[in-house]
Amino acid sequence: MSDFKLEIAKLLSSHIACLTQDEIYNMIEVPTNTDMGDYAFPCFKLAKELRKAPPMIAQDIVGQIGEVSYLSRVENVNAYINFFLNKEDLVKSVLERVLAEKNQYGLETVKDKGNVVIDYSSPNIAKPFHVGHLRSTVIGHSLYRIYEALGYNCIGVNHLGDWGTQFGKLIVAYKNYSSKEAVEEKGIAELLRIYVLFHEEAEKNPELEQEARDYFTKMEQGDEESLALWSWFKEISLKEFERVYKMLGVTFDSYNGEAFYNDKMAAVIEELEKKGLIEVSEGAKIVRLDDENMAPCLITKKDGSSLYATRDITAAEYRKATYDFKKCIYVTALQQNLHFAQWFKVIDKMEYDWAKDLVHVPFGMVSMESGSLSTRKGNVLLLEDILKEAVDKTRKVIEEKNPELPNKEEIAMQVGIGAVIFDDMYNNIIKDIQFSWERVLNFDGETGPYVQYTHARACSVLRKAGIEKGHDFGSIDYSILTDEATVNVIKELANFKTTIEEAANKYEPSYMARYAVDVAQAFNKFYHDNAILVEDEKVKEARLAIVMSIKYVLENALYLLGIKAPEQM
Repeated sequence: MSDFKLEIAKLLSSHIACLTQDEIYNMIEVPTNTDMGDYAFPCFKLAKELRKAPPMIAQDIVGQIGEVSYLSRVENVNAYINFFLNKEDLVKSVLERVLAEKNQYGLETVKDKGNVVIDYSSPNIAKPFHVGHLRSTVIGHSLYRIYEALGYNCIGVNHLGDWGTQFGKLIVAYKNYSSKEAVEEKGIAELLRIYVLFHEEAEKNPELEQEARDYFTKMEQGDEESLALWSWFKEISLKEFERVYKMLGVTFDSYNGEAFYNDKMAAVIEELEKKGLIEVSEGAKIVRLDDENMAPCLITKKDGSSLYATRDITAAEYRKATYDFKKCIYVTALQQNLHFAQWFKVIDKMEYDWAKDLVHVPFGMVSMESGSLSTRKGNVLLLEDILKEAVDKTRKVIEEKNPELPNKEEIAMQVGIGAVIFDDMYNNIIKDIQFSWERVLNFDGETGPYVQYTHARACSVLRKAGIEKGHDFGSIDYSILTDEATVNVIKELANFKTTIEEAANKYEPSYMARYAVDVAQAFNKFYHDNAILVEDEKVKEARLAIVMSIKYVLENALYLLGIKAPEQM
């Protein structure tokens, strides 16, 4: 019984008829001052229904609650009911569960809740993988692991931007400003150079834009030369993307990009027409959304070519038919809110009940200290360069502080890349981020390296004690573990599953990052206040059980963020 909040909600629901157990659960608070209890329930909301002053309601309910084994006392202070847990019961309940479940604590092992499709990363082919792509990639990867931890089967989709007019531009740029040898030698850097050059030249010579549109039309009509160049650009891009994904530890179950749906869109357009949703406006096909106070959703241009919305609707139908998802989550920038709102509503107008299962998870933009990112202007900071720089920085720190550390290169990779991921995840994803080398590579404070170091510290204590994974702690004297620092650690461990659920429900991996910091801080206070490797075997064994539990939970929390947990640093 490690979810004491749930037990208290059950207890209160038997005395509060006007609220459901779920409503009570959501109202229960955790006081910042432990003198006010481990949990508190405010009675203000009951005043209207019960026609009493909230302090009187609190007093009445406390009078009805008798002795409860897991509570040391219950009292009312003004309009609040304060619950004080029996410390030994709390510690015993949580520790027994963590030590029994070990590496699986908080993580479901059976994936029986249905499929969740997560569309994330989705870079554009023939453009560099820059810092702006980091957010979608790491947020989506974390949500994938969070939903799997709750018992869902996740399908990660990299919906590559591998179709569109930009490829017409690239073909024109390649023919005018580059060569096969230059592209093969320099790869995507050369593709970026000529793409930037195309836009510079098109400002002087607007006819280049029409030439680019003509080449894309050729691609759509199956022109062999144009499609061969497109396929070649895609192959070069995927090699670079895979190198970066490997550094991040990110994998996908599907790379079906926009081009995959080219032969599937006609049937969807026909379906929209049959359902009476299509209207022709100035030659273009649209679905009106006036009743939703939105601009029309454009389905095809007047020349008949498809758009993002056409492909997204087609992709959603394909994914529902293929995966029968419980949710289909799209992790993209906030600027695309209207686009998703429009085509989600089109799915709804098509009378598909699964329209409610489509979720857009928007995130804020990344800018550099020198200004906003722009591929057209070449103002990009390559993600691979950032990751390598972070690893180099970490390697130097290791050489200074622990030059004898085994596996230095592997640990430098884990800590450096973990620092970049954690920095992105620590704030609410909706916030805009200005990329700062100084902040990302700061290894102090509420950072990834701080959490990783705390995990390594726990591992070090266990090594010194000769304790290995799977160690049977036997009979623990829980009365030893009732001091404030220890109880605070236990409370954090008890919150792990609830935090995963909150992160999933709010599509917010930052909950996991902040939780990991909270656990690390609570453990470091415990470590400071309690000598662990003492002569008294009972005390040592009890406190080592705390250390082992912390190791499991920090490792799992970092895993859910897509970050490794080194055992030495």
